[in-house]
Amino acid sequence: MDYDAVVVGARAAGSATAMLLARGGLDVLLVDRADPARDTLSTHALMRGAVVQLERWGLLDAIVAAGTPAVDRTTFHYGDEAEVVEHPPLYAPRRTVLDPLLLDAARAAGVTVRLGETVTGLLGGDRVGGIETRGGLRVTAPLTVGADGLRSTVARLVDAGTVRRGRNRSAVVYGYTRWEGPGYEWFFRPGVCAGIIPTNDGVACVWAGMPPVRFAARRGLDTLFAEVFAEATGGRAVPVDRLRGFPGNPAVLRTPTGPGWALVGDAGYFKDPLTAHGLTDALRDAELLTRSELVGSDYGGVRDRHSRLLFSAAEQIAGYRWDLPELRALQLAQSAASKAEVRMLRRLDEVEAVAA
Repeated sequence: MDYDAVVVGARAAGSATAMLLARGGLDVLLVDRADPARDTLSTHALMRGAVVQLERWGLLDAIVAAGTPAVDRTTFHYGDEAEVVEHPPLYAPRRTVLDPLLLDAARAAGVTVRLGETVTGLLGGDRVGGIETRGGLRVTAPLTVGADGLRSTVARLVDAGTVRRGRNRSAVVYGYTRWEGPGYEWFFRPGVCAGIIPTNDGVACVWAGMPPVRFAARRGLDTLFAEVFAEATGGRAVPVDRLRGFPGNPAVLRTPTGPGWALVGDAGYFKDPLTAHGLTDALRDAELLTRSELVGSDYGGVRDRHSRLLFSAAEQIAGYRWDLPELRALQLAQSAASKAEVRMLRRLDEVEAVAA
């Protein structure tokens, strides 16, 4: 079975990559061992770069039509002080909305989708030439893309190198609560943080972050969440579903490409969840890789350049050794990185216009 490209992993990064490659004229196979319509752990937030891309791809209206609330302000709580920042509308769709939407868009672009396929090996020698799966599927393709998460099988099989690895990590407890607030809420106090992110169906994703040593000593997720959320916010949230915990993982920026292979999403660049930037950079890298394949641009160089500042700031925030003035400065650095990323994405349209 021959294709121009095979993408492993059909969640946001993989479906977006497959869709864009197919829109560019390639014959693409997209495989995943599980159903990407199932819910998954996420902060849900799409930052400005992701909103710009979804609008350019013709998919933002569907996000809005699914009942995803527009968020036009973010309140940063530093101890007892609050700063309100107004901005163009942002969105935080449930993954049960975003991931199937991107998968449907990939199908509409002509992508062949095979679910229930677990990749066990790669074809080829010095140059990757496709995949083989536990079910006996063998696919040849000049490009194999790993979009299969932090513990990527593709990254492991190609022995992808590491561009940069973090040392700090933040543990997080996630849940959902009924919420009709007007925007994102971020709360910070020394040693703890929390967030409220409005999503679909009148609920918000609520999370409480802490150093991993505190998470490891927990007496149960319910108690831990209540304690940390109250310390950070001065209030309480009543979860409407079971809580889920993430013990933390150091950030890693992997080598993005090699002979016949490439990595996108968490497979190529995992960052601490306190950034709430994972989905945004996953969509960014899907487009940067596609343009590299179609017009020969420098995927790795552009990705690394726009990841460096955010990586450094997130690494320090995840260490929990900051005081509140230091934290403000680190978040300003994150904001600067996000603005530079948006400018780069908007310039892609200008390049297309000149080429046309």
